[in-house]
Amino acid sequence: MTHERSLAEPAFPGDDGQVHPALAEVMHDRLGTLGALGPARVFVPIIALLGEKAAPGTDKDAEMAAVLITGADGRRALLAFRSVATMTRWNPDARPVPVYGQAAAISAIAEGASALLLDLGSPEMVVVETEDLQHLAAGDRLVQTAAGTAWVTGSD
Repeated sequence: MTHERSLAEPAFPGDDGQVHPALAEVMHDRLGTLGALGPARVFVPIIALLGEKAAPGTDKDAEMAAVLITGADGRRALLAFRSVATMTRWNPDARPVPVYGQAAAISAIAEGASALLLDLGSPEMVVVETEDLQHLAAGDRLVQTAAGTAWVTGSD
């Protein structure tokens, strides 16, 4: 009996690390970015954290972790970036992990963060927090109405 090895298809084949087209169209528009973010690809930075030596004469342990920052008010935010270039300007040692914006929001909530911070240190920085973060994680859509913007849930 032979066993053929099967690998999952990459989520973003041929990705060049540039800003996702849907996010590029709304780069300087906070509400437009919020509306386009869920199904768009972003990069979550992963950094190596050195652990303690397990025993004398052994190497230190290292773990990989997503980056959460804590604000002066104690609230935490998960970092994400629109492009590899923007992430590299923030930290050239960070490893980019491509994910959908919705998955980044889900991860932020799972890590106990109250916000997703997109493009830290960039003039186009966007903070997605509170109800907006919850809606983004749930896969809801932000739409323009006569009264302004509103989130439309999957059941609406």
